Amino acid sequence: MKKLTLKTAILLAGAAVLVPLMASAAEPPSNAPSPGTGQKPCELDRTIKVQMKYLLALPKDYDQKESWPLLLFLHGAGERGDNLDLVKMHGPPKLIEAGKDFPFIVVSPQCPTGNRGWQAHELSALLDEITEKYKVDKDRIFVTGLSMGGYGTWSLAAFSPDRFAALVPICGGGDPNTVRRFAHVAVWVFHGAKDTAVPLERSEQMVEALKKAGANVKFTVYPEAGHDSWTEAYNNPELYEWLLQQKRAK
Repeated sequence: MKKLTLKTAILLAGAAVLVPLMASAAEPPSNAPSPGTGQKPCELDRTIKVQMKYLLALPKDYDQKESWPLLLFLHGAGERGDNLDLVKMHGPPKLIEAGKDFPFIVVSPQCPTGNRGWQAHELSALLDEITEKYKVDKDRIFVTGLSMGGYGTWSLAAFSPDRFAALVPICGGGDPNTVRRFAHVAVWVFHGAKDTAVPLERSEQMVEALKKAGANVKFTVYPEAGHDSWTEAYNNPELYEWLLQQKRAK
C-alpha cells in the first residue's frame, strides 16, 4: 500500500481531516478568560533546566577557613564545546593546571558549541549552586573573562549588578547604556591597543560611560598587544592583589 503524506491525505479527505486536527488542539486552562470576554491577568510558573560543565578549584587551605572569595572565569569563543580541556588553554584554568594555587575558589564553566555566547541567567544559576554547596564569601565574588568572556562579564554584571565585588573584563565590550546598573562595582578593564578582533574602542566606550557614572574603574591598555591581552593581564600578580581588596558594596 502506498504511504500517504500529510498533503496527500488532506487532498483525499478534504474537510474531514480538519475536524480531528482542530479537536486535538489543547484545551485552554481553567483560569483562562472566556473567549470574547477581554483579557485576564495570568502568571507563568515554569522551571528552566540548566546544564553546564565547569572546572572547579578549591584553595589548598580550603578547610581552614569559614569562607573564601570566588572567582568566576569566562573563556573565549574558541573554547566552546563539551571538552573541559579546552577551558584550560587560557587564564586562571591554565595557571591552575601549571600548579598555581589561587587564594580563591575558582569556577570556570564551558559554553556549549553553537552560535551563542554566555547566557547571564545560566551563569547566575551556576553561581547559585556554587554558593550553596561551597564556603563562598558572598561579599567577595568576582567575575572575569576574555574576548567572548569579556562580553559575558559585562553582560552578567548588568544582569546581576548587586552580586559582584569586582569585574575584570579583558578585550571585550558591552552596552554603555547598562553601566549605571553596576557603577557601584569595582572594575579593572584590560585591552590590547592593536586588537583587530575586538577593537580597543569597545572597552574605551564602557570605561568612558563608567567614569561618567562616577564608577571606580581602572583601565590598562597594552600598547603592543593584539587580541591576546589576557596572557599579560592574568600573569600580573597585582590583579589578584587588587581583587582581594574588593568587597561588595552594601
